[in-house]
Amino acid sequence: MAAGVINVASVPHRSPFRYPGGKTWLVPYVRQWMKSLPHRPVEFAEPFAGGGIVGLSILFEGLAQKLTLVEIDRDVASVWKTILGIEGERLASAIMSFRLSEQSVRSCLSSSPKSEFDRAFQTILRNRVQRGGIMAPGASLMKRGENGRGLASRWYPETLARRILSIFENRHRIRIRQQDGLQFLQQNASRNDIAFFIDPPYTVAGRRLYLHSIVDHEKLFRETSRLKGDFLMTYDDAQPIRALATRVGFDVHAVPMKNTHHEIMRELLIGRDLGWARASRQLSQDALFEELKADGNASRQAQY
Repeated sequence: MAAGVINVASVPHRSPFRYPGGKTWLVPYVRQWMKSLPHRPVEFAEPFAGGGIVGLSILFEGLAQKLTLVEIDRDVASVWKTILGIEGERLASAIMSFRLSEQSVRSCLSSSPKSEFDRAFQTILRNRVQRGGIMAPGASLMKRGENGRGLASRWYPETLARRILSIFENRHRIRIRQQDGLQFLQQNASRNDIAFFIDPPYTVAGRRLYLHSIVDHEKLFRETSRLKGDFLMTYDDAQPIRALATRVGFDVHAVPMKNTHHEIMRELLIGRDLGWARASRQLSQDALFEELKADGNASRQAQY
């Protein structure tokens, strides 16, 4: 591999979620963005956290002192609340001791959670065994899965427990807010010691992938333009989004990524000045093709 090429497959997977629209591939870009800032922010925030991979990466790599995850979905928020509360170790232990079978999975997912802990475990299980990690209503269980392993193909108890315990050990630097991301931006607009990574449900696929998929995109751009702190937004490359960015004077840069069907697509980075992203354009192209060549590597699949 050429010197300096970003190997996307080597990005540490720190989140317990396998999230549709996850941003593991974007982590190298976010590192460069953070390093381009004149001052390292005290806090890094994800107003639409989901799996939280970007924020966790920034925190664990020491690029911010604190992390705030904002998530409106009650089920997803329950996982973060449990990990960051007093039952994080218990959740890791429950995952390790769960005996996975179609019967045990269906029994767990069909029951009504009696506590926040039950909801958290159920959410993690659903996320790992449903097709594509999709948790929206109507999503189905995996059938063949990876290498014909069915439901077990994305159930890695030791790996999940390790990730959860690692987050739990750093809980004093992480906070979870169960609220609307737009509201969080409004409440923190005057702060200049915080960097925002804004990754809302996309205009095209959001409704199919997420329970809370309706976002007032025009209002989001308007509120983002009022932020004192720096920010990076990601969106699907759609003309209405480009038009919104132009209207409020934002910079736009398209970058390659690979979707779940291994097709090369483009997503938009949106910010005040994306000169740092353009400087890394060739590296991102090389990294993408390195990742595509690695698709058949079973050891890489185990990371997820």
